[in-house]
Amino acid sequence: MPTRRHLLAALPPLLAAPTLARAAFPDRPVRLVVPFAAGGGTDVLARILAQGLTERLGQQVVVENRTGAGGNLAMENVVRSAPDGYSVLMGTNGAVAVNRHLYRGMGFDPLRDLMPVALAFRIEHLMAVGNAVPARDIASLVAYARANPGALTFASGGTGSMIHLAGELFKARTGIDITHVPYRGGGPAMNDLVAGTVSMMFDSLPSAAPQVQAGRARAFALCGTRRHPLFPDLPTVAETAVPDYQAASTGGLFLPLNTPGPVVRQLDEAIASLVANPNFRQILARSGGDAEHAGPAALAEMMARESEGWGTIVRDAGITA
Repeated sequence: MPTRRHLLAALPPLLAAPTLARAAFPDRPVRLVVPFAAGGGTDVLARILAQGLTERLGQQVVVENRTGAGGNLAMENVVRSAPDGYSVLMGTNGAVAVNRHLYRGMGFDPLRDLMPVALAFRIEHLMAVGNAVPARDIASLVAYARANPGALTFASGGTGSMIHLAGELFKARTGIDITHVPYRGGGPAMNDLVAGTVSMMFDSLPSAAPQVQAGRARAFALCGTRRHPLFPDLPTVAETAVPDYQAASTGGLFLPLNTPGPVVRQLDEAIASLVANPNFRQILARSGGDAEHAGPAALAEMMARESEGWGTIVRDAGITA
C-alpha cells in the first residue's frame, strides 16, 4: 500500500495540466492554513490539494499548520488576515459549522466572518466495534445496548470532534445509552478500541480502514449516504438501522471577508479543475479523501445546514468544549 510520502511525491507528474490563466493574483506564495497537526488525515489531504493548487495557480501554495482550540486559532488567523487571497483556510465542517456551538467567547463567527470558496473533499466515517463486543451486526448491537444500558462505550478523538458527534447522533436516533470516552486524538482512541478498552468508535475511514482490514476491529456500517469503494459490501447506517442518519467530515477553502470576487472565482475554478482530474481523485482517494466540488454559494448553504443540524445534537447532548 503506498505511503503518504509516496503519494505526495507522485502527485506532480500525475497532475500535469495547463496552468490556469494568470491574473494579478497570485504574484507570490499563498498560505493554506490547516487547523490540525501535521500528519493527520486533514493535513495529508490539504498537502495533496496544495500541490495541485500550486500547479494550477503558478505560485507556491504553502501549508501552515496552526493547531489549538479545536481549529479556532487557525480560523481566527485567517479571519484577521488581509482579504487579498494570500491567506486561505482549509476549513472542516467540524471547525466552521460546529465550533460556534461548542465554544463561548470565540470573538468571531465562522459562518459570518469567513467567505466560502469551494468544497474540495469529503471524508467518510464508519462504525467500528471491538472484537469482544457481543454483537454481529448493527441490529444486534442496538438490541444489546437497549438490554444493557450503559454497558457499551464509544471512543472519540476529543469532545466535540466529528467522530464524537457521529456517536451522539447515533445515540439520539436510536435512543440507546452508550457512554462517550474522549481521547487526545483519534490514534489513541483507535488503539484502545483494538485493545478492547472501549466498545466502539465512529472513526474516519482513513483511520479505521487498516484496523478493519487487518481484523483488529469489525466494521458494522458506513456513516455516509452511500456505500464506499473501500468496503463495497458494507451497508450504511441509514440502510440498516436509522433512515435519516448521516455523518461525514468535509474540507473546503475559506477566505477573509471582502476578498475580491475575481480572487474567489480563480480559487474556486482551480478546485473545480482539480476535482475533475481523475488522477487527482485517485491520489486523494488513496489517502482516504473523496474529491467533491461545490462552489461558494453551495458551500455556504452546506455549512449553514451542518451548523443547524449538529448544533441541535450539541445542545441536546449538553456538549461543551
